[in-house]
Amino acid sequence: MKQKIKELLGFIYGAPLGERIYPKLLEIIDQGTGGEGGAGPALSPFTAADVLLIAYGDMLAPPEGSGPKESGLARLGRFLARWNPGAFTCLHLLPFHPYSSDDGFSVIDYREVDPRFGSWEDIQELGRHCKPVFDFVLNHGSVESRWFRGFLAGDRKYAGWYITKPDDFDCSAVVRPRTHPLLTPFTRADGSVAYVWTTFSADQVDYDFSNPEVLLEFVRIFLEYYRRGARIVRLDAIAYLWKEPGTPCIHHPKTHGVVRLLRAVMDHLMMDLRILTETNVPHKENISYFGRGDEAHMVYNFALPPLVLHAAISGDSGPLRTWAGTLPPPREGPVFLNFLASHDGVGLTPAQGLVDKAAFAATIEEAKKRGALVSYKSGPEGPVPYELNCSYADMVAPESLGADLPGDEGVRLRARAFLAAQGVLLALPGLPAVYFHSWIGSRAWREGPALHNSNRAINREKPPIDRVEKELEDPASFRYQVYRGFHRLLEFRASEGAFSPEVPHRIPEAAGTVFAVLRGPDSEGRWVLCVQNLGSVPARFIPQDPPLESRAPLNLEGWETRWIAFGGGREQREVSTRQQDP
Repeated sequence: MKQKIKELLGFIYGAPLGERIYPKLLEIIDQGTGGEGGAGPALSPFTAADVLLIAYGDMLAPPEGSGPKESGLARLGRFLARWNPGAFTCLHLLPFHPYSSDDGFSVIDYREVDPRFGSWEDIQELGRHCKPVFDFVLNHGSVESRWFRGFLAGDRKYAGWYITKPDDFDCSAVVRPRTHPLLTPFTRADGSVAYVWTTFSADQVDYDFSNPEVLLEFVRIFLEYYRRGARIVRLDAIAYLWKEPGTPCIHHPKTHGVVRLLRAVMDHLMMDLRILTETNVPHKENISYFGRGDEAHMVYNFALPPLVLHAAISGDSGPLRTWAGTLPPPREGPVFLNFLASHDGVGLTPAQGLVDKAAFAATIEEAKKRGALVSYKSGPEGPVPYELNCSYADMVAPESLGADLPGDEGVRLRARAFLAAQGVLLALPGLPAVYFHSWIGSRAWREGPALHNSNRAINREKPPIDRVEKELEDPASFRYQVYRGFHRLLEFRASEGAFSPEVPHRIPEAAGTVFAVLRGPDSEGRWVLCVQNLGSVPARFIPQDPPLESRAPLNLEGWETRWIAFGGGREQREVSTRQQDP
């Protein structure tokens, strides 16, 4: 493995420079896991019981009025101790370092925990109950960091840490995820102006990984994250890491080389750690980060959120069924991280080529009517829609749904519609990831975008903990119905081995609003049939494929989710959202 590390350095920096860097990297590797951590065991496989929760360190605000004084991380831990009965085994803590903008993704200091969130001890305590997932924001950092201040001050150590170009640099070939200018001017201590590459915002300056000292520093941080308890490291915005003039500056071969290098380092040390890449791009480009089994262990299934949203809004599950049928069969190693909602919006680019353009445009227009905001990116012909910023619940279960029903029936119908979408997420092969606000049935935070000058704030509210808990205790509330429905599905999922990521899947024939997944057989010969009706009209699923051909048709109510486990010498079991708590 050391030879592979040496070869990767040569690929990234060229043989002569790679040779000089190699001893420095070996020294970092040899020292980096000593003391608190050290080399660990081989990767422990995911099981049917594994589900990931995505949350901010200060996800919940203190109680309204007065309450116990505690850190945000401690408050999150207290909430999970009460409301998470072992359903979530992994916890993705969104950036918890000191930051200057973008809710944590403009990192000031990678080695500290923001006092607004708590301390490393708080994170260690959370890690006793869930496998921690850390964000590794490699592409860019805050203009307020010690590193960038040193760069502007003329400190030679940081002279080559950031990408600068002439103010007339031709950036027309650069693929952009935003519409602001690519270069941002900053005044140095000597009065000169540096035009610095800023992919995401003027507060987020991109690192120059062509300088090996930058890479070495981030390897140190990578190993420190492991010592601090991380068991999955998410490489944020990794696709934009390596810049080369005249290229699109996205998915550069040397970006893939850096991912392979991090993987080689952890394989050499036998670290019980997985690499997750975040690349919100079309499906084929996204899965390229699996490499040949030598890059990411996990990639986001970015096509899933827009396809499920389109099915639920349009009443046509066809594109979702077609795409799901093309997913590669499970194999040892790579795993999809399946999600519908996150701290970001619903990416539109990953659906390119998977949905009819006119039909998808109609879905976007309807989403806007339901309260979604649209973020844009730069394209050759001007700004193009990049992301829907919304509450996923508002998109698939709007307040208007069931508004004419008596009593609490409308609330239960809306919860059932939302859970139908989540049923797709939980049924597909891979590791399911649930955003905190989806788990507790949150609606859009309408005031957020204006308060924070960011469309994404609409789905990033930090509500008071006592208000959330009061609603979770109220059977008439949407939060209660969603939470209880989630846990019925999660409990069923955890008890059936056919949901394990390595178990094969099949997409049975269906029509209209129906989406079905067949998982199995597992090692015991057990199967699970998961059927979701992503529409308000009753629908019928007629089993046709082995081993389903002898089973009776399933009649589904509007928005019903129905899962059936059978075979393996055990009795048949079912769970359905048809009957919900009154």
